[in-house]
Amino acid sequence: MGRLVWAMAGVMLALLVAAPRAQAEDGYDLWLRYVPEGGAVERGYRAAAASLHPVGDSATIRAATAELERGLSNLTARAVTVRDGLGDGAVVYGSASQPEIAALIGQTTVAPEGYVLRSVRSNGRRVTVIAGGSDVGVLHGAFDLLRRMQTRQPIDALDVAEAPAVSLRLLNHWDNLDRSVERGYAGQSIWDWHTLPGFTPQRYVDYARANASIGINGTVLNNVNANALSLTEPYLLKAAALADIFRPYGIKVYLSARFSAPIEIGGLTTADPLDPAVQA
Repeated sequence: MGRLVWAMAGVMLALLVAAPRAQAEDGYDLWLRYVPEGGAVERGYRAAAASLHPVGDSATIRAATAELERGLSNLTARAVTVRDGLGDGAVVYGSASQPEIAALIGQTTVAPEGYVLRSVRSNGRRVTVIAGGSDVGVLHGAFDLLRRMQTRQPIDALDVAEAPAVSLRLLNHWDNLDRSVERGYAGQSIWDWHTLPGFTPQRYVDYARANASIGINGTVLNNVNANALSLTEPYLLKAAALADIFRPYGIKVYLSARFSAPIEIGGLTTADPLDPAVQA
């Protein structure tokens, strides 16, 4: 009996050693995983999205390029990079005000943060156009294209026009400067105020990516029951560092202002907004 137990234990150990290493899903990438499709779907995407052709070189266009390179390369299981010229399967993207983009989409009106996705022919070659009403619109269109591919939708006959229905699309963090979260149940605040502005981890960029991908264009960094310190110069510099990261993704930064801040940090005797000293 003892020999049988040891033999079974040996077999189990051998199976464990031979088994491939498990890769747990930690949820960090959210819906931006970009898992390869495989099969006919992947081959179709390879033909429709073979290379990138950005028109413009703003920080937002560069962010769109980085996202498209990441997403398309993973979804098609081959490197999709920027190339000169419009080859077959090129993805061309830029503001609709750019002559090269306007020539591809014709007389099309595009909303400022909106975009057009269109499959066209250019000199006989199949081209996918992402035309934004602004560079931020281009980025939103890039995320739309990647979303369609992740949900296994065809992208070879696109004719899509999208525009936001609401101008302010904000997240409201109830985060305190000590990283506690008012009525929060998921750990500490993402903002590490003690290490800003000098240290800005990748998660701040990924936060911006995730929010831009669903059209968020603003974030309130601090608790509605604000600490007056958030309006002092050291903390404004910290908030500015975050704003610099978010700006290419079309996300503005907002701060909740404590009503009594003129008294607490301004040395005044009143916080009356109609008082000239407070207004100054």
